[in-house]
Amino acid sequence: MTEKAIPRLMARSVEPVADFYTALGFEITFRQTTPYQFLSVQREGIELNFYGDKEFDPVSSAHGCLIDTDDVDYLYAVFTEGLQEAFGSVPTQGVPRVGSLKDMSYGVRQFLLTDPGGNTIQVAQPISEDQRHRPLPQGTFDRAIHMGSLFADAKQDLKLAVKVLDRALHRTDEEPTAVQLVKLLVLRADVAVRQGESDLAQELLARAKAAGVSCPELADDLRRAAELEAGL
Repeated sequence: MTEKAIPRLMARSVEPVADFYTALGFEITFRQTTPYQFLSVQREGIELNFYGDKEFDPVSSAHGCLIDTDDVDYLYAVFTEGLQEAFGSVPTQGVPRVGSLKDMSYGVRQFLLTDPGGNTIQVAQPISEDQRHRPLPQGTFDRAIHMGSLFADAKQDLKLAVKVLDRALHRTDEEPTAVQLVKLLVLRADVAVRQGESDLAQELLARAKAAGVSCPELADDLRRAAELEAGL
């Protein structure tokens, strides 16, 4: 016997979902509008089904699934390039939205992709055999980066992310290193963009750029800063 699981996801309308996944390089394998809306898309080993419901609210959706890959950087590049070509930019706020590509503290490198139906797709590549949460860092700013990233890019609790990041950025008893400062500022700017605070995001990104730091450790952060800036 051969089995496979195909996630059943939701959308208010399957039409924008079809356009979105086509831009990502998916093929539409089935689509209907009556007696109910239904869409199937496939890209190599990834297959997703969508049901349309006019009463469904994509903004409050908690639906989603995991796409496990052995080359998350490649998929991120292909997906963002496809969106750029199809829609003129990579969406970084609202619905749909593409989150930042980064190493997480639970042993995966990932990004979160929210489609027009409000479904959050976690695209992840294991980078460690141990996918349990790492111990909390001891340093003040490393701890804030660790927790801020978990709240913003895993739990998606933006209020908690703001609380952690703002507390770190406003400390007067100690100062972060230049690398820590850029990480904090870009992460906080990402949250500001998602909350619709474009002026604050621009201010934070300007501070990050003014730090004048560029190193391999900041590659993901600087790429995200450029994406956020392009969308403002």
